[in-house]
Amino acid sequence: MKIAFFETKSEEKAFFQEHLKGQELFFFEETVNEALKERQAYDAVSVFVHSRITDEILQKLPALKYLQTRSTGYDHIKCEALYKRGLLVSNVAGYGGPAVAEFSFSLLLNATRHTNTAIQRAKQSNFEYSDLKGMELFGKTLGILGLGTIGSQMARIGKGFGMKTVAYSRTKKPIVDALGIDFCDLDSVLQKSDILMLALPLTPATKNIINEKNADKLKKDVIIVNTARGELIEDVLYGRMKNILCLDVISDIKYIQRNNILYTPHMAYYTKEALQRIMQISLENMKAFLAGRQLPNCLKLSCQRDYQ
Repeated sequence: MKIAFFETKSEEKAFFQEHLKGQELFFFEETVNEALKERQAYDAVSVFVHSRITDEILQKLPALKYLQTRSTGYDHIKCEALYKRGLLVSNVAGYGGPAVAEFSFSLLLNATRHTNTAIQRAKQSNFEYSDLKGMELFGKTLGILGLGTIGSQMARIGKGFGMKTVAYSRTKKPIVDALGIDFCDLDSVLQKSDILMLALPLTPATKNIINEKNADKLKKDVIIVNTARGELIEDVLYGRMKNILCLDVISDIKYIQRNNILYTPHMAYYTKEALQRIMQISLENMKAFLAGRQLPNCLKLSCQRDYQ
């Protein structure tokens, strides 16, 4: 079969070439939007988060039978349009738990202990720290929106810091009882949290889940950590909120110069272990497609639930 991979790095190319011998493989460093100039008879396409699967792209892929995204999030894909055509779609759910959760706490610790500021000063022979008084996480209430792989790992790390945990999620997971998490409705989590971490996918139901109407329920000095999707927070709030925002995603890059925003460029997933899991899970999905088996990470159920 003809299989095209977009947004690929050299190690990904080598990996898939080794494990998909006998298939006709095409590799592009660019997004599908940049690289796909005309109609192509690819049977399967693999993309990452910066490729936007639009109607225009689908028209250029008349032979497409299977599309995979090498990411957990799938808001860049028109799942409804794909499933109406009877096509298969998959993601790599579960790969990013340790990477994203640990990175979320690294952002949080930078906010509460000012470590990056202190390190930069010391490099300039400035050892002043009287203005860098920190805040302990021990005993604070950690609020988590979403208890999937990432949210659950956030809860485990929070417990290690001695934090109390409250959480909101669509379904109650076993980890709630295992860790003694206070499982609440959304408003209760917003009201109780000293630290609020977002670990939700972006869907019509979760877009602007923190908005002008419910933001006033948050504590005045709450620290918000968002390593999920920028659009979970209503755009206008990025320009108005005065509390600390630790962000690996944002709705608009124009806000990152604000003094209360600590921003990194969507790199929370970027560890050697997570990248290996992405390739391995993507390979398992691709092999299942080629063998006519059920996809391990088929998105059909999620799409029906989230978009209908």
